[in-house]
Amino acid sequence: MPDMKPDANTPCTSPLDGRLLGHSPLDSIDSLDAAFRSARAAQPAWARTPLKERVAAMRRVRDYLVSHADELAEAISADNGKTRVDAMATEVFPAALAVSYYCRRAKRFLKSRGTGGSSWLLANKRSRIHRVPWGVVGVISPWNYPFAIPFSEVVMALLAGNAVVLKVATQTQMVGRALRQCFAAAELPQGVFTHINLPGRIAGDALLEAGIDKLFFTGSVPVGKQLMAKAAETLTPVCLELGGNDPMLVCPDADLGRAAAGAVWAGLQNCGQSCGGVERIYVHTDVHEPFLKELAQRVARLRVGVDVDHQVDLGAMTTQKQRDVVRRHVEGATTRGAKVHTQSDCPAGTAGNFIPAVVLVDVDHSMRVMREETFGPVVAVMKVEDMDRAVALANDSELGLTASVWSRSRKTARRLARRLEAGVVTVNDHLVSHGLPDTPWGGFKQSGIGRTHGEIGFAEMTQPQCVVDDLMPWVKKNLWWYPHGPHVYRGLRGALEFLYGRGLCQRIAGFGRLVRCYLRTFRR
Repeated sequence: MPDMKPDANTPCTSPLDGRLLGHSPLDSIDSLDAAFRSARAAQPAWARTPLKERVAAMRRVRDYLVSHADELAEAISADNGKTRVDAMATEVFPAALAVSYYCRRAKRFLKSRGTGGSSWLLANKRSRIHRVPWGVVGVISPWNYPFAIPFSEVVMALLAGNAVVLKVATQTQMVGRALRQCFAAAELPQGVFTHINLPGRIAGDALLEAGIDKLFFTGSVPVGKQLMAKAAETLTPVCLELGGNDPMLVCPDADLGRAAAGAVWAGLQNCGQSCGGVERIYVHTDVHEPFLKELAQRVARLRVGVDVDHQVDLGAMTTQKQRDVVRRHVEGATTRGAKVHTQSDCPAGTAGNFIPAVVLVDVDHSMRVMREETFGPVVAVMKVEDMDRAVALANDSELGLTASVWSRSRKTARRLARRLEAGVVTVNDHLVSHGLPDTPWGGFKQSGIGRTHGEIGFAEMTQPQCVVDDLMPWVKKNLWWYPHGPHVYRGLRGALEFLYGRGLCQRIAGFGRLVRCYLRTFRR
């Protein structure tokens, strides 16, 4: 693996206007190894630190976040391209909710639990499950939500007693530096939290080769597969969130105004750069035309541009590369017969990565916009004759992150939701579950492995250790210990008949054989 020049820097430019925001020092492989050794040395003491003190440290992070909310929203907007309202609504505010939730629930999530036992014949065995931190956790985060995604993962990992090495996306290094300042407010012991800057092409391999105990990665399917293959060499566990191509189902009884407004938000927010955003909309034929009318009116009114005084709705795409992908998907669809039904205005002649919001119609599943993650401000609307067909089309994908059902009937919506192949399904909403800290986040199929957020996500930060205790230490040996003989076999067979025999006579006979054999447990 190539090493990096220790004096190199990553230039940070804004996708809104191309201005230079600053530089982020580029770390070397040697500096990563040193950070890992420091984390490995610091983690055991951090894990032994009383939970109350770990919670207090994370609350200091929340206090810093609240008092610097405007600065953080500005940094996210400048680095990522989204508006400041967007940054506040989908990154800063959810981060505050998350740290508060995990601080409040950490004691319960980490509490040891008894298993409840399995049979009164083994009542002398008591098993308890303890949650044990992995050790040193690596987090590789993306550029689309550069603050909120890694923030929650770092908070959960630290509360669970892990040390953390965080690598943020190269494209949003200024947000990475802002995260470093947030966690500096926690006053953590040296080595417990480290932010590094490595190129994405080497970061995953470098972290795995350094010896991290678990890797959390959010990004593309191809890179996720590469990291999983690399992790398999050492059986390092991974938690992967790899994107989606989310369907939205509009039933004939849906509130069309709410559904259209929800589609605009969930499909176009953050310029569509949301792995859990709406990309495919399947609308029942009875309401197809009025839904399209509602949708078109809202999209046409969207304001795209630089966020000066909160008077714009969409900012810029984060990278020119992703803007080009979106354009290719739209062009590919129109070449195959799709039509641009509506699009928003878009500033021209600027240095920003701006692109109009687009509604496509006359689409089908031969088109990339319906098969792949477009990851841009494009929604494709397809008419269906019934909701069974909508479910079949929604499930016709290699991805299954989130989905939504829109209906005035909660019973109908819930029934359809249970048939969708997605990790999260919302009713009459979309792109909200990631902001709910109690809700597990993750998907089916190639959308990833494992979960983050909620109690299930918190459990990913620990591994279960079972301690089995014997409440009868005076017993000399277990029933099945050596030496064996016919009487042992008869006793075990008797236990089966006593517990599960069909008739009373069989159970009584089995009990007698069990008792005669059980007496041997008290003899040396």
